[in-house]
Amino acid sequence: MNVPPDASSHKRTGPARMIDVADLAGVSLKTVSRVINDEPHVSPALRGKVEDAIRRLDYVPDTAARSLGGGRTFTVGVLFDNPSPNYTMGIIEGAYRACLSSGYHLRIDHMDSSLEPALVRAQLDAIFRNSRTDGFVLTPPLTDEPMVLDHFDNLGVRYVRIAPADTSNRSPGVYIDDEEAGGRVAQYMWDLGHRSFGIVNGPSRHSASRRRRAGFLGRLVELAPQATVAEASGEFQFAGGIAGGARLLSHDDRPTAIFATNDDMAAGVMVACAQAGLTVPDDISVVGFDDSWVARSVWPYLTTVAQPIADMAATAVRLLLDRKRPVNGPELHKLDYHLVERSSVVAPPHGRGQG
Repeated sequence: MNVPPDASSHKRTGPARMIDVADLAGVSLKTVSRVINDEPHVSPALRGKVEDAIRRLDYVPDTAARSLGGGRTFTVGVLFDNPSPNYTMGIIEGAYRACLSSGYHLRIDHMDSSLEPALVRAQLDAIFRNSRTDGFVLTPPLTDEPMVLDHFDNLGVRYVRIAPADTSNRSPGVYIDDEEAGGRVAQYMWDLGHRSFGIVNGPSRHSASRRRRAGFLGRLVELAPQATVAEASGEFQFAGGIAGGARLLSHDDRPTAIFATNDDMAAGVMVACAQAGLTVPDDISVVGFDDSWVARSVWPYLTTVAQPIADMAATAVRLLLDRKRPVNGPELHKLDYHLVERSSVVAPPHGRGQG
């Protein structure tokens, strides 16, 4: 008489292994892996044997075992070219959260897409050679770099873009309406009575920075075509915010309200105000963008636009891992933003509002 194998007869120390499941079920390792990965081409009978063995052994699959059957590495790559550490950390937080919940590892790579084309291609080749991933999340400005996107498309590599300006059919994407948010900041300042404005812009290569600027200036043009707006560049960096803020404050008709298109620069603008002997918000109101930890680490606390950076990254990872979607397609997911009012903005100083 044939007696079915008994889980208790498998002598082992430590947790059950995939080989233990295969032995108990009487199948190959590859069949076990296919069942674990919910792959097709496994008969119901074999699937039932494997699932029964998994239950009896209390087996917990690991990523190495899972990768054997489906050709997957269970690793997601995130590719950066962004000077803001706070933005970067927000992306990592969200991507890691989504990877952890799906049983994936997270790999992080940095590249400089501002270099000449041959060097950009060399960086991409090195990343692909040295990383085995199931796809990539691209962050700005890589999301809009044609050479980078072409490279991925030519290799058939899965990718999802965060905050793309190009909303064509290249790949899924996750974004907020940066232009509308910039306009919301302008309206907020105007409603408080400000009539002289400054803006510290991020890198021109970052489409989100361009859209925030366009929204801010566009709304002011609608409100008052003759409104005074001074501009400076801050490159999304704290030091750039100090330098850009100093330039704006040096104007004879200095602004009463300054919009910095990320929080790092806004914190730098506040330093520039202090260096010039001016007080925020009594002399100068300051608004940032992101609602990073910086916004709650400066004093006064920073009024800012909250964009869900971590949620954007988590959504991008989930889109990447959804195998029911095409490798690259037009699906775009829009997330919400909101203005967080804190203590860095008040009505303009007496006599400095114009109407």
